[in-house]
Amino acid sequence: MDTLPEFKRILIKLSGEALMGNQGFGITPEMIHYVAEEIAKVARLNVEISIVVGGGNIFRGVAGSSAGMDRSSADNMGMLATVINSLALCDALEKRDVPTRVQSAIRMDQIAEPFIRRKAIRHLEKGRVVIFAAGTGNPYFTTDTAAVLRAHEIRAQILFKATQVDGVYDKDPVVHEDAVLFTELSYMRVIEKQLHVMDMTAISLAMEHDLPLQVFDLHKADNILKAALGQDIGTRIK
Repeated sequence: MDTLPEFKRILIKLSGEALMGNQGFGITPEMIHYVAEEIAKVARLNVEISIVVGGGNIFRGVAGSSAGMDRSSADNMGMLATVINSLALCDALEKRDVPTRVQSAIRMDQIAEPFIRRKAIRHLEKGRVVIFAAGTGNPYFTTDTAAVLRAHEIRAQILFKATQVDGVYDKDPVVHEDAVLFTELSYMRVIEKQLHVMDMTAISLAMEHDLPLQVFDLHKADNILKAALGQDIGTRIK
């Protein structure tokens, strides 16, 4: 395998569900260690890595809102869930000798740095992984939108969405056996076809500033590494 990375600075978007394995809730130790090792493989190539983790394995704001909770309160709880995931991932990475910092959009100085764009960039330049926690710090915005926003702010070259499926399909491959996997898509086609990649706010923000996206299966070993090396896996959106 070619070990010369195509990208110098990347942002990886992970869903909270990616950390819970088969247990249906919370964080599975085996899964957090697997994810950390997959990221560490890329860090060892001196790629500058930032990460946004969702919180759906602990609490999902939209679900809380649909159950009758005030949406702002529910989203605040969801943002705190992302902090728990970020701290767990930070610990797992540092156990692999990958220096890591957590920056939170909601101030909680005893456990995480506040998000400061210039400081985040400086960490990346010094070879530290930076995990952005607490979304945008505002209700009504998803962690997908937070990932695109942070990617723009730190001038990442690409956003990797490491997910539960091996790319973007024209319809749900679980339900439809004839579902077709796209290897490449335009932002506009994603919007026009209402393809479930990210929410439309995130896709529109990526399109406005020409941030390429790559969607692939997190559960296949070395996929993050292959994406960083520029190999054709999953779906590229640009």
